[in-house]
Amino acid sequence: MVIGVILFLGAYLMTIGNGIAAGMDKGISDNIINSFMGHMVIVSDKQRSDNVLFDLYAKDVAPIYNFAQIKAVLQGEPYIKDFLPVGKNMAMILNEESDMMGAFLLGVDFEVYRKIFPDNFSVIEGKYPAGGERGVLIPAFTRKEIYDFTNIWLLPEGGKIVFSNLTPEAKEGRKDLIAKGQQVYMGFKDDNSTADVRVDIKGIIKYKALNTFWGHFVIMDIESYRECLGYFSAHEKTSEIPKESQALLNMDNSDLDGMFGESDMVVADKKGFRIAKLAIAEKVNKAPLNIDAGAYNLVFVKSADSNDLEKKAAALDKKLKEKDLGVRVLTWKKASGVIGNLAVIIKGVLFGFVVFLFLVAVIIIVNTLSMAALERVPEIGMMRAVGAQKSFIRDMFVAETVILAGIFGGLGIILGAITVLVLPSFHIATQNDMVQLLYGGDVLNPIIDAADILLAIGQLVLVTLVAVIYPVHIAKNIKPLDAIVRD
Repeated sequence: MVIGVILFLGAYLMTIGNGIAAGMDKGISDNIINSFMGHMVIVSDKQRSDNVLFDLYAKDVAPIYNFAQIKAVLQGEPYIKDFLPVGKNMAMILNEESDMMGAFLLGVDFEVYRKIFPDNFSVIEGKYPAGGERGVLIPAFTRKEIYDFTNIWLLPEGGKIVFSNLTPEAKEGRKDLIAKGQQVYMGFKDDNSTADVRVDIKGIIKYKALNTFWGHFVIMDIESYRECLGYFSAHEKTSEIPKESQALLNMDNSDLDGMFGESDMVVADKKGFRIAKLAIAEKVNKAPLNIDAGAYNLVFVKSADSNDLEKKAAALDKKLKEKDLGVRVLTWKKASGVIGNLAVIIKGVLFGFVVFLFLVAVIIIVNTLSMAALERVPEIGMMRAVGAQKSFIRDMFVAETVILAGIFGGLGIILGAITVLVLPSFHIATQNDMVQLLYGGDVLNPIIDAADILLAIGQLVLVTLVAVIYPVHIAKNIKPLDAIVRD
């Protein structure tokens, strides 16, 4: 009976452990891969560190200037589902009332971003910007950090304070709140080639899960991002400047004589006279904007599935190198730095938990079966005396253990599977990001399928076979004389 209880508990807990591990895998896929960065990340080959998301030293990520060529390669690979070029670097938030503070910027085309990651966050205030629209989306986590540091409460431009969204500290100090609908960002780069950019706040967002991680990223339109970091913008790359104005733009501003050289400062047309610079501006504004012409830092790549991810990354890396595009490919685990390491560690802990249960079950069953064999010395000795072979004794012990495992272990697997199916209905939630990695999201959502049940059955069979080896050895070595001595 003791053996049956141990087999039941072991099978039950291992089934639940497998369900939590499977739920974590799915949660990682949903909340990291499908909701933020894809399966692979393309970076410049000048980028030294693989950790391009959470670099604690705030080193700038090397730019990529040839996305159009990279895009052509990606479109030709059948295993690639989607991809998103982004700008990613550090910026300082400038405030007239207080000190500066840092934030990660993620520069995107809002329309493309929404297509690739449609449900990764909700807009709790304001609106989602349209494609090509200038502005930023501020995570609620970043808003809280900014308020704690500066006493400034950020709002969508033209919006009002939503009392229910205030933090407890902000509610207490509501009378002293400084509300703002704009922010000034100064890019952060090693070569100091950045600029200050003032942008409107379009919305306040909240991620489905892992807000402490993703909440550090302010999402900015790609053109404002490029201006902030001092990169070529698509506007500069695609502007068509009249030939008669090239000399004007190439002049040395310190040379006053050059300002009055052969190039005309004033041009005439049917409307009269106007400054040549205005003519340039009008021409530039009419030029079609190719958003891919400017700089990026990363390309998030979604694979059709997560199978053989290392091989796919290596194959894509080889393809891009053959084209001599000056980039390399990382898996999401390498590119995400700390969050990828934590996911691996937590998954390892879960695996260790299942292995621990396996070992405990084996030890207890071995001990119990060994004691049972010793208690049955007279019985087994008598059986040997009347002609029972060692193989018969072996088969008898194995059969008894297998029957117990089938009944009690099978019952444990069934109840464990039912528990895994029922647990999500309790909606066990957490706001702790470490626990969210274990949950695979903000709610505990273990899953189980036929493969997980087969895994539990395999674990049960393995436990049974390993546990019975030593007790069978003891039983086989019992001699008829042992039965007489024991009597």
